[in-house]
Parts: sequence; structure tokens; C-alpha cells
Amino acid sequence: MSRHRVVLFTATLAFYLAIVWAVVITSWLVRLDWQVMFFRPYQQWPQIHAFLDYYVVLGQRGPTAVMVAAWLGWRSWRQHTLRPLLTLATSLLLLNITVGAAKYGMGRLGPHYATVIGSNEMMRGGDIFPSGHTANAVVTWGILAYLASTPRARRWLSAVSAVTSLGVGMTTVYLGTHWLSDVLLGWAAGLLILLALPWFEPLIARTETALFDLRDRWRARRTRPVAEPAVPVTPVVLKPRGAPAGQPSPAREPVASTRASRGLAHLAPVPHTTRSERSPVTPVGSRRPPHADRLPRGTSQPARPLTGG
Repeated sequence: MSRHRVVLFTATLAFYLAIVWAVVITSWLVRLDWQVMFFRPYQQWPQIHAFLDYYVVLGQRGPTAVMVAAWLGWRSWRQHTLRPLLTLATSLLLLNITVGAAKYGMGRLGPHYATVIGSNEMMRGGDIFPSGHTANAVVTWGILAYLASTPRARRWLSAVSAVTSLGVGMTTVYLGTHWLSDVLLGWAAGLLILLALPWFEPLIARTETALFDLRDRWRARRTRPVAEPAVPVTPVVLKPRGAPAGQPSPAREPVASTRASRGLAHLAPVPHTTRSERSPVTPVGSRRPPHADRLPRGTSQPARPLTGG
């Protein structure tokens, strides 16, 4: 917050309080309000009435917020930052709180609902003071100048936003929906919000960091590989054959380990045998025909008796 901005904020706040005090005491400003109302500008220049009916939309909160948010959202996407959108949200929140509280706190009636000529119409249940259209035009279009990236763009956007908000305020006076003092207070209310935004920059920066951290955690949670659920191993009870029913079962061996041991036993080296010894065995025995004179392998054949002379 620079010293120049602090001076401007103090001067604008003093102007704001002076306008409120001038209306409360029913000063010359209230008499000017009534004179402009009796002049009825919409009857003096009816040819521009149709155009100003559309122009005043530039001060309505809904359409202007959508347009400016679309532009700032594109800038946030290009620059990979949330500061433009968070600054707009902060300014609109301050606008709703401050201007809304002033409207319902002072309860001033508008020109179309005035009851006593020459009175300030305060504390009568109205919601016209300050002008919401004017304050919204100052904040919504002024935020573009506040977020400008170069000094030249800031000067041009400041001029455009000032002219737009001035035109919106005077249009409400032309249409008879606001007193002139309502517009003056609306300009001051919107300018106070723009001048106070640097005080909220640390909060905006912390909010941006927190949102980016939340996004990173959410992305990490989505890309994290999901661990497969462990398949429960059913133990297999190994009982010796012919064991009595009351005998305790031996230690249980998991199926996985049994399969592994079988695989290792299958791959264990065995002594080499000749082809003649590999006699396939079928359930009914060997397929070789039996020979009566053939002795079992491994037995010595007895010596034949020698005959003859």
C-alpha cells in the first residue's frame, strides 16, 4: 500500500462521509436532488431513452460480473495463476458487504417513491443510497485497470472505466431511478473498494497457494497406482494315511509353499538312465512280454552243467 494510495483512500473516505452528512442534515445537496427530479431528464430528451435503457446494463452486477470473469478467467489460464479471478471475487464480496450495509442501514427511498417534497427520504425502508449500479460499474470495470500488466494499459483502462461508470451513474439519474447524491456516493463507494484492494493482496496470495496445493494433492491421489488386494492363502492339512481320527494333525503348510517345493523337486537333478532301463509302466505293469528264461536284473546266472565227453 503506497503512500499515494493511502492519501487517495483517506480523501475518498472523507468525501464519502461528507455526502452522507449532507443528505442526513437535508442540505443544499438534497434540494439539488429534488430540482433534478422535477426537471425530469427522460422527458426532456426522450430520443435517447431507448439507448440508455441498454447502456445502464453495464452497471448491473450479474451481466458485468459474467463478462469480466470470462476475460479474467482466460488471463488466469494463460498465465497459470488464480490472482485475477481471486481479486475480482474479493472486490465483489467487499462491494456486496459495504454497499449493501449502507443501503439497508440508511433506508432512503428513490425519486419514484418519494413521499414528502424537500425531505431527504431517509430511514423509510428504501435501498437506494448509495447507487448500486454506479458502485458496481466503478468496481467491475476498474478491476481491469487494477490488474493491467503495463502502465500504458493501466492508464487507458482507468480512463475507459471512469467514463463507463460516469455514464452509468448519469443514466440512472436520467431514468429517474436514483437521486444525484446517490450517484455521488456510489462513485465514492466503488473507488474506496479499488483503493483498499492492496490490503487484501496477502490474503489473495495465501488463498491461491492453498488452492494450488489442494489441486496438486488431488492430482497425486488420482495418479497413484491402486494396490491389488492380497489373495488369502488357504492352508492345506497334510495327514498321513491311515492315521487314527484322534491323532493330532501335523503342522499346516500353505498352498503356495507346497507348490513352490513341488516345482523345485521337479527341477532337481536325477541320475541318468539308459534307454533300455526306461520301461514305461502302465497300471497293469510293463508292456514287455514275460520270458521264462530271463532272470531279474542284478542276479547272477548259474553256471550251466557241462555235458559230453
